[in-house]
Amino acid sequence: MVSQFQSGQLATAEKTELLNLIEEHPTLVSEEIADLLKAFDSEQKPVALHRPEQDRWNLVVNRILSVDKPNVRRKYLYFNHFKLAAAAVLLIGLATTLYFYHDTNRRRGLTTDIAPGGNKATLTLANGRKISLNDIANGELIKEAGLSISKTANGQLVYNIEKVGTTADDQGVNVISTPNGGEWQIRLPDGSTVWLNAASSLEYPINIGSTPVRKVRLKGEAYFEVAKDSKHPFVVETPEQKLEVLGTHFNVNSYADEHITKTTLLEGSIRISDVSNTSASEMLKPGQQSVLSSKGIRINDVDTDESIAWKNGYFMFNNERQESIMRKIARWYNVKVEYADPEARDVVYYGTVSRFDKISQVLRKFEQTGEVRFEIEKDKLTIFKK
Repeated sequence: MVSQFQSGQLATAEKTELLNLIEEHPTLVSEEIADLLKAFDSEQKPVALHRPEQDRWNLVVNRILSVDKPNVRRKYLYFNHFKLAAAAVLLIGLATTLYFYHDTNRRRGLTTDIAPGGNKATLTLANGRKISLNDIANGELIKEAGLSISKTANGQLVYNIEKVGTTADDQGVNVISTPNGGEWQIRLPDGSTVWLNAASSLEYPINIGSTPVRKVRLKGEAYFEVAKDSKHPFVVETPEQKLEVLGTHFNVNSYADEHITKTTLLEGSIRISDVSNTSASEMLKPGQQSVLSSKGIRINDVDTDESIAWKNGYFMFNNERQESIMRKIARWYNVKVEYADPEARDVVYYGTVSRFDKISQVLRKFEQTGEVRFEIEKDKLTIFKK
């Protein structure tokens, strides 16, 4: 299988199988790599002939790491001797970051620990009343203006319409917001379901199920499963863009500190419009992602699993810079991030980590690459370049 990986013949599922095999049976894989290197010698390929063993090991590892990824500058560390290959592989979570260095002294900076985020949100009603959803028992929260709102055992907020409202109260808006370290799932009055990520908010009209256009406003990140209704288009507005849909599944990342807005489509179709340039709009197809920046709208084909990993309980990185990753860590664990060494911002990672681990478990996986070291003091996370 390693030789197929080397020649680029593995499908995505087979690559995942290989990576899992590396994690579960490192000795087996290292022996196959050894055979592969011997094959290089027997074929007298110039690229492998006369290289030190470490360089030859690096050659194979680089091939594994570079499959199906953009040609960008990466940083990796390797063991000093090929005989250590059996212990040379670590997968971040379920997937792929390889490391070749281990020093228990590095862990001294992680004596303080922080629990992961969870179901935390505040519901602000049209009349200004605020309800802390994580502090109240499951069951019916409120019943007024022909609308009942209940909290389910799994942390979902469910609306039930008893009548189509026409009073002033019925025309108001509700806002559900999550803090750093919070997330929430909500089923809107029209039947659409929305998952809010940390540090996000969703504003929506109480009578969204009966309005000609179902319009909501988002800050932060959310995954939408929109109830199909051809007579009532669904519109998502962010500070930078406007999305128009009928019924579809998509993710929007519109954090103010990201400087770009990403919209990823999983099912259906949506139209993206630039708020600052109404003539700039694009249609998205499933498997595509729009990236809106000051330069306009760019459309890319992407792995949609990466965009909704947060909803499924993971952080997923695909050649992602440490600075970008740490913004996600900061929101979910509610920490402040500082860089003792600015060059640590540019370290690149590829892999998957559970969002339900404590922060020390997550950070140690990054430390095991040998590139960085972390220290935690109360709610401050400091990053050092190794």
